[in-house]
Amino acid sequence: MELYYSFSVLIVLSAIFSYLNERFLKLPSTIGVMVIALLVSLGLILTDKLFPHTFQEFSRFISSVDFTEVLMGAMLNFLLFAGAIHIRLSDLKEQKAPVIIFSTVSVIISTFVVGFLFYHLLQALHMEIPFIQCLLFGALISPTDPIAVLGILKQAGVPKSLETKVAGESLFNDGIAVVVFVILLSLAQGKDVDLSFGNISWLLAKEALGGIGLGLLLGYIASKAIGRIDNYKIEVLITLAVVMGGHLVATSVHMSGPLAMVSAGLVIGNYGRAFALSEVSKEYLDKFWELIDEIMNAILFLIIGFELIIINNISDYWLIGIISILLVLFARLVSIWLPVNVIPMKTKFNKATITILVWGGLRGGVSVALALSIDNHLHKDLLLATTYYVVLFSILVQGLTIGKLTNKAKQIAANTVKA
Repeated sequence: MELYYSFSVLIVLSAIFSYLNERFLKLPSTIGVMVIALLVSLGLILTDKLFPHTFQEFSRFISSVDFTEVLMGAMLNFLLFAGAIHIRLSDLKEQKAPVIIFSTVSVIISTFVVGFLFYHLLQALHMEIPFIQCLLFGALISPTDPIAVLGILKQAGVPKSLETKVAGESLFNDGIAVVVFVILLSLAQGKDVDLSFGNISWLLAKEALGGIGLGLLLGYIASKAIGRIDNYKIEVLITLAVVMGGHLVATSVHMSGPLAMVSAGLVIGNYGRAFALSEVSKEYLDKFWELIDEIMNAILFLIIGFELIIINNISDYWLIGIISILLVLFARLVSIWLPVNVIPMKTKFNKATITILVWGGLRGGVSVALALSIDNHLHKDLLLATTYYVVLFSILVQGLTIGKLTNKAKQIAANTVKA
């Protein structure tokens, strides 16, 4: 009953906030819901002295939601599958080199650049924090968030090739990011971790490649099953089973559930769509997963907005948070600029493309969920508050301006061609 109560409250609030956004704010739906949730959170905090009982009850409710488990253990799988099922493999194949490099090499580069700069920032502010904990912040803030990216790029008017690069990177970078984060968290906790090349390679292969392989297998089996029937209700149910059952299998064998969902979604969205689905089934499947995507996104960004209530002393870290926004953007620039100038790739990257890649690398719920999983004695309040500042800036500022930046880049390119 408690789970039903919590889910009911979230659905009701998501519906109300989505309506208010559509009626008055007219922002992109996910950003609008989060903005209203932030405003409500600020209102509750400011009126705490007048209505303490109401604030405490709502704060207790938000605190009871295990955001890490809700996102990483459930919602992320639905959202990644819903995003991957609409991506064409032909587009992804054309951009395979940038996607692979940005989702692996760039994540590692960003982790160390952010960690190094964050450590020296805290030193300058006379805050003594171990370097390993600064690297931990680098690991959790470096992966671009697939949920934020996929939801916002749809409305930003980004060129298809560039959209595929950013979306592909965000879909695949969770595997290596989570492995790096888990290793660094274990080191920060003082655990004995085998850092040999062989062991790290095995962990990456099992988590990332294992997850991809599992997803390919599930997607192929589901596509074959769908091809033997012609009933859209059962076909949609099969895809739902792939997501929910696939997560359970991936968790039990310690493989990446998110990467498994991306792979399964790509197979069903391409192979299954071409050889197994009728036109009627395609229509129902697309509408079903678009609806799931919209509902999950609304709930997710609602929770992100309300997380403001439970972060302790967030106002104490405003200076660190603001400077960290600049550090993360700089690290994103380095992690993009360095690979494209060192690693040979067929795709050419001009200044405008790199700028859009840097500005379009949004952070979101994944970073917040990882920050919430940190132990309290590892300066959790500092790392969580800083993460929240970066995420809010990323979604509200970068997310709302990426479309304008893209249009400006198009105009500059057009004028250059004319000249």
